[in-house]
Amino acid sequence: MKKLALALIALSMLIGSGIAAADVKIGFVNTEKVFREAAPAVRAQKKIEKEFAKRDQDIQKMAAQVRKMQEDLEKNSVTMSESERRDKQRQLGELSLDFQRKQREFREDLNQRRNEELAAVLDQANRAIKAIAEAEKYDIIFQEAVYASPRIDITDKVIKALADKPAQK
Repeated sequence: MKKLALALIALSMLIGSGIAAADVKIGFVNTEKVFREAAPAVRAQKKIEKEFAKRDQDIQKMAAQVRKMQEDLEKNSVTMSESERRDKQRQLGELSLDFQRKQREFREDLNQRRNEELAAVLDQANRAIKAIAEAEKYDIIFQEAVYASPRIDITDKVIKALADKPAQK
């Protein structure tokens, strides 16, 4: 919101300083589309998926184990002794808590890594946007807007510029 307010102030200053509105060159970049389609973003997503695949599989196995234990307890509880049923319920409770903890830690770690990777992609995208702005003499480029005309949308140029860059380590 702050960026949008600053951009609007800058735009009004440009127009107010005697530059005709027709002389102002405005661009817009859809950051979400860049995160979905740009080569560095796709590489980052694949890297994260590979990095977290083993943990995801382990969590899926644990979820199946919790379900199986729950089903066994429901199916066999009438034939179990009271102490045996309490033991199984306690085991199920412990496994369920462990599963929830591991699932939460997985989500937190995944989100942190995704944020790190997306920050790097955003940095690359911002450099590409600046290069396009300078080369094509844009006065202002917005990255957030409620609406932007396709006429001023330069997202595909940014995605192409990022595709033309070699993969960064």
